[in-house]
Amino acid sequence: MRDTPLSNCERLFLLKAIEEKKRLDGRQTYDYRNIKITFGTEYGCCIVELGKTRVLSQVSCELVPPKDSRPTEGIVFFNLELSPMASPAFEPNRQSELLVTLNRQLERCLRNSKCIDTESLCVVSGEKVWQIRVDVHVLNHDGNLMDAASIAAISALSHFRRPDVAIQGRDVTMFSPEERDPISLSIYHMPICVSFAFFLQGSYLLVDPCEREERVMDGLLMIAMNKHREICSIQSSGGIMLLKDQVLRCSKIASVKVSEVTELINKALDNDRKIRKEGGKFGFAESMPKERITTLKRDKAPVEMTDVKETASEIVNRTETPTEAVDSPVLVATGTAQVGEGLVNSWGLEEDEEDEPQMTEDRKRAGEVMVISDSEEEEVVILNQEAPKSKKTSKK
Repeated sequence: MRDTPLSNCERLFLLKAIEEKKRLDGRQTYDYRNIKITFGTEYGCCIVELGKTRVLSQVSCELVPPKDSRPTEGIVFFNLELSPMASPAFEPNRQSELLVTLNRQLERCLRNSKCIDTESLCVVSGEKVWQIRVDVHVLNHDGNLMDAASIAAISALSHFRRPDVAIQGRDVTMFSPEERDPISLSIYHMPICVSFAFFLQGSYLLVDPCEREERVMDGLLMIAMNKHREICSIQSSGGIMLLKDQVLRCSKIASVKVSEVTELINKALDNDRKIRKEGGKFGFAESMPKERITTLKRDKAPVEMTDVKETASEIVNRTETPTEAVDSPVLVATGTAQVGEGLVNSWGLEEDEEDEPQMTEDRKRAGEVMVISDSEEEEVVILNQEAPKSKKTSKK
């Protein structure tokens, strides 16, 4: 299933707004969307929300034989998935061009930059090493997937703890978290990607483009950098020619954004570590907003119960006895009772009862037949009516 294309009116509207330095969500040119980092109950699980873009990262590990070329180094493996749940443009079980580009950029950003100490993952040289697997799942696509994926991956790696092991000769014993505390990974620095979108042949620049802005952009520049202002990787796509001044300008902006995001990740890690140490609630359920029904909740009002009998006696003495006795209830029908005057319902029947005897006598004299019916249909008229027998006998 393909995504719905943009109409010409939408495209012209977006480009006109960019020319006037305005964006759809009200941000400025160099503003990032709100970033929210949430850790799961288990170590190594992290969800990053960049505006409406949501990415889930999960880290796992296992003992495997090392590579022949590097017998003393562990293995770090990255896997990024684009599910149809994130966007209708993503097809299942098919590697699109976007997926290949994101996977390569994520490996350049994290693995090739040597941010993880792979030698510390060695258990037995040439026999057993730790293989760290990072699975990144895109939950919702609203633009700038590379930045959200890099933040989620490095946050999950920083939060991950591997099991502790003991070595006796060639035997390796793995301990559970209950037996020994798990060990965190050795991370040297945190490389984070910052994306820049160019419009109208590089005349205009935007940071953190959303999904609609990515459709009308001419080129994209992704810079992976750490807080020490070291460029880990850089990639340009879209076939646009950039000047040296434009790249330097983007690198200066990226250094500021990377330092802000790194500080946010460290704060999230410190908060999670503090809550786990204190034994408080943590995980996705705790981070979700709580929605409670408050209609049945009421505050307890204090009631004074010291002089209840005196107050009740005063109220009884002040009341006056009724002058007229109240009639006993009368049962009119099953399940219905009536008390007091007006036991017989005479509503709308007074005039009819007075006129009814006179009308019936006149009809009897005239020899008419009166048909009584409760139906709402038209009146029934009887034709060729015979005269009463009493009148015939009188004529004879």
